[in-house]
Amino acid sequence: MNLLITSLAPVLIVIVYINAKDKFEKESKKALFKNFLLGAIVSVIISFILYNIYNSYLPQPDEFSVLDQFIKAFFVVALIEEFSKYLIVRYYAQPKKGFNEPFDGIIYAVMVSMGFAAVENIFYVIEGGLPTALLRAFTAIPAHATFAVIMGYFMGKAKFSNNKTTWNLIGLGGAILFHGAYDFFLFINFIPGITIGAFISLIVGIILSRKAIKIHQDNSYFKP
Repeated sequence: MNLLITSLAPVLIVIVYINAKDKFEKESKKALFKNFLLGAIVSVIISFILYNIYNSYLPQPDEFSVLDQFIKAFFVVALIEEFSKYLIVRYYAQPKKGFNEPFDGIIYAVMVSMGFAAVENIFYVIEGGLPTALLRAFTAIPAHATFAVIMGYFMGKAKFSNNKTTWNLIGLGGAILFHGAYDFFLFINFIPGITIGAFISLIVGIILSRKAIKIHQDNSYFKP
């Protein structure tokens, strides 16, 4: 039970934080919970299916090949996981009436992402124990949140734009780019010191996420 609480605590912290940033027209708790559940169930199932297809039909990467690990990071892990989250935001959250300002793209993307991250984190923590829980609380969970904010920023713009498809795909591409960069530096840890690149990419992602949140706050249709 303690491990379960430890694995879910950072997810809850992100949810509370992002909800607090939704200053002018908060979403209903029911809507937020539905998107969280869809991330935890549907996105996880989609990812599981796509990973199985990849493992069954495509050549597996060389563990010590930088190129193979680059392809795995960007075109397998990042693409599969961010695409599975994108589908929920694009086809469930975005068409809803409650999605009525650009900031909603951020909050719904984060809720979906935190649902996905919660399930992923539970499995990792069960396997690795408390040290894994503590490490991921300051790395993987904030990383998933930043990928979601970047995606949601552009999907929020998309809802109210004539170029909806373009902005949506930019959001998906941005999340894949940062997710892939983060994972890539972790995957090539056979190169001494290279892991620092993952932390740098995470810091850059956090800085950009804070700016994205501020922009949509300032441009809220409900700001007094």
